[in-house]
Amino acid sequence: MKDVLSMLNTLHRPRLMMRAARIGAQDYRRAAHLPRLLGYGVLPRHGAALLKLMDIEAALEEQRVTSDGSYSLIRHLDVLIAMVAEARILRSVQAASQSPRPAPIGEVS
Repeated sequence: MKDVLSMLNTLHRPRLMMRAARIGAQDYRRAAHLPRLLGYGVLPRHGAALLKLMDIEAALEEQRVTSDGSYSLIRHLDVLIAMVAEARILRSVQAASQSPRPAPIGEVS
C-alpha cells in the first residue's frame, strides 16, 4: 500500500483549484478548520486526518466531474486547503523525526 503522501502526489486537480488551496493553506488553523470538515471531537493524527480528507475530496471530485447539482465548490476548496496544510504538517513532522539529534551534553556519541 502506498503511503499517504505518495497517494496525495498522484491526485490531479484543476490548476486554479490547487493554487487557491495552496494560498488558503497559509491561513490554515487545524483546531478551527478540521472539526468543521471531519466533525467535532478529538482531532485525529495528521495521517489519519489526511486519509479522511482524501475520502471526502474524492466524493466531491466525483460530484464535480459528473456536474452533480449538490456539488459545492466552496466545500471542495475547504477540503483541498485542509489537505494541503495537513500534508505540509505531516512532511515537516516526518522530516523532524528523521533528522539526527545531537547527543546530550556530557555524552559521547
